[in-house]
Amino acid sequence: MARRRPKEDNTQNGAPAWMATYGDMVTLLLAFFVLLFAFSEVDAQKFEAIIQSFQGSLGVLDSGKTIEPSEYITSALTDELTMRQIEELEDFRKLEERLQQLLDEKNLDADVLVTLETRGLVLRFQDNVLFDSGRAELKETSLEILVPLSEFLKEPEFENKFVRVEGHTDTDPLRLGARYETNWELSVARAANVVRFLIEEIDLEPERFSASGYGEYHPVAPNDTRENKAKNRRVDIVILKSELVASTL
Repeated sequence: MARRRPKEDNTQNGAPAWMATYGDMVTLLLAFFVLLFAFSEVDAQKFEAIIQSFQGSLGVLDSGKTIEPSEYITSALTDELTMRQIEELEDFRKLEERLQQLLDEKNLDADVLVTLETRGLVLRFQDNVLFDSGRAELKETSLEILVPLSEFLKEPEFENKFVRVEGHTDTDPLRLGARYETNWELSVARAANVVRFLIEEIDLEPERFSASGYGEYHPVAPNDTRENKAKNRRVDIVILKSELVASTL
């Protein structure tokens, strides 16, 4: 009886032949999308807004940096500004220079600081410039400073700008028998009295102004030395940027 010949094993080792074609196609697609990305422009502002919307909601991005500071990011954000925002920023910069020049002429540059921040232009008065310790009544000498500085708010570029006056204190409690029992009340009263002066004496429109008191809870320096506490006892007059006002209405 004849023996059956064993069937030949046609099984090939390794991946099927079609995998090579598939791999080539995937590689070409990857290269294509890399090229598309290289030619595209990243909208940094929208990307940052998306990332910030996740912060805190997932509990994994807190205390971390989502976008590293970069000249390219800064340039992209500048490109996103509208013509109106660019003009407003230029107006703020010009006013900052003029106010600084006025402070230098009156030797007040150590008592009143002018800074351009993301929220707007900030005029920062140390408390001894406007008020006596523990009091909220404007000093007579403070009027010589407030009047010329506040006159800038009447200029055409700023006559429609909203202004927020903020009162701040250090961590020292008020002495017994003082008119105000807490730093909260003192900071609010100081801000309100500055607003009242700007409205009643400078004749500025009341609807442009708001007053806020933050007590000791928004320090600009640690309350660990006499010099740092003096920095924290302050009143800020903030000329707000238009987009900030629009976002809070």
